[in-house]
Amino acid sequence: MDFPDKIYSVTELTEEIKDLLEEEFPRIWVEGEISNFRVPPSGHYYFVLKDTQSQIRAVFFKSDRSSLSFRPEDGLKVLCLGRLNVYPGRGEYQIVLERMELKGWGALQMAFERLKERLFQEGLFDPSRKKPLPLLPRKVAVVTSPTGAAVRDFLRILYRRFHNIQVLIYPVPVQGEAAAYEIEKALQYLNRFCPETEVIVITRGGGSLEDLWPFNEERVARAIAASRIPVISAVGHEVDFTISDFVADLRASTPSAAAELLVEPQKEWENRIRELRERLKRQVRQRLESWEEKLYQLRKRMGDPRRRWMDVTLRLDDYGTRLRLALGRILRQKEEGLTRLGEKLLAQNPIIHLERRQGRVEIHRLRLTALMERGLSRWESGLKAQETALAALSPYRVLERGYAMVRTLPGLSLVRKIEDAPRGSNIRVSLARGDLDCLVEETREREEEPALVQRPL
Repeated sequence: MDFPDKIYSVTELTEEIKDLLEEEFPRIWVEGEISNFRVPPSGHYYFVLKDTQSQIRAVFFKSDRSSLSFRPEDGLKVLCLGRLNVYPGRGEYQIVLERMELKGWGALQMAFERLKERLFQEGLFDPSRKKPLPLLPRKVAVVTSPTGAAVRDFLRILYRRFHNIQVLIYPVPVQGEAAAYEIEKALQYLNRFCPETEVIVITRGGGSLEDLWPFNEERVARAIAASRIPVISAVGHEVDFTISDFVADLRASTPSAAAELLVEPQKEWENRIRELRERLKRQVRQRLESWEEKLYQLRKRMGDPRRRWMDVTLRLDDYGTRLRLALGRILRQKEEGLTRLGEKLLAQNPIIHLERRQGRVEIHRLRLTALMERGLSRWESGLKAQETALAALSPYRVLERGYAMVRTLPGLSLVRKIEDAPRGSNIRVSLARGDLDCLVEETREREEEPALVQRPL
């Protein structure tokens, strides 16, 4: 048996297959249905993509799941972008996914539900933020296709109900990729440049979910929520619901229904005004009758004004007479009181009292002067005696008799004995007239005390 030149091992063959597949299919799109979906503790998604005839294993790593807009589950049809990979351990190939999207109507419906839930959580559907519509708008802007049946139905119903309303048509595409952007731009323009607009109606006729999709775009929903002008959403038929219906201030099932909700028929307004006019007339008539009755009762209660005037005049005359008498009596009493006060004041004349007191003051002045002179004389004699005694005790009086006062220098301490001024010390000898600064050259003890000279008695 002849053997070929090259014999592959299992590993070598697997590696060759791996290189060929991964080089030939670096990134590919695959369409299929999810089956056998599982999530191990690692957090990676493992499942099988299949169609009616074949299947392939797939893995979606946890690190790439941030781009995923839905939760995978068995039975979902998806479009996947990934690269082929051969796992040598089992000799199997699989696709490692980078991106995965829902396919067809199911994808749109899931995107619709996800956006609806997110906007609901943000409060954009909250009834408290919805603006009331004016009772009878004067100007309405319609954002729609100018050639569609929706705008014709809207205008026909609106003008049939009330033909005096001004309508502004803002033309936009209502389906296709650019529709959402144009609708958003229309809402922004009307809010910025048409402030007199009182209501905005965004509308189109019926269609498939794909046809109505621009009204499910987030940018349109946020433009409606940001609108200062109230917005009516009238998209599709009665069974169709879009995100704009939930965000708008009012949802109309059809364009015709939007016109009916926007304004009541002119006949109804005329009937209501006529009814209000009649009601106002009745109320005014009833109020006038009530006032006439009150006026009659007041006139009846007051009687003839001339008779009342005469009664008042007589009463005033009587009051005048009483007042004059009372004033005369009060004046007489006041005059008598003033006379008594004058007599009392005369008895208490200050001049008489002053003359009487002046004599007493003079006597007291003379007494006080004599007492002061005697006191001053006594104080002067005492002071002279004290001055004589003080002079006799003054050491300077002793110096007048030839004595001297010796003090040390510089401390000026009094020298009483030779120990207080040793030899070589400086002393000051104070005389009756001036001082002598001297130097002690020698000191001597006195041999005997001199006898005290006694003054003859």
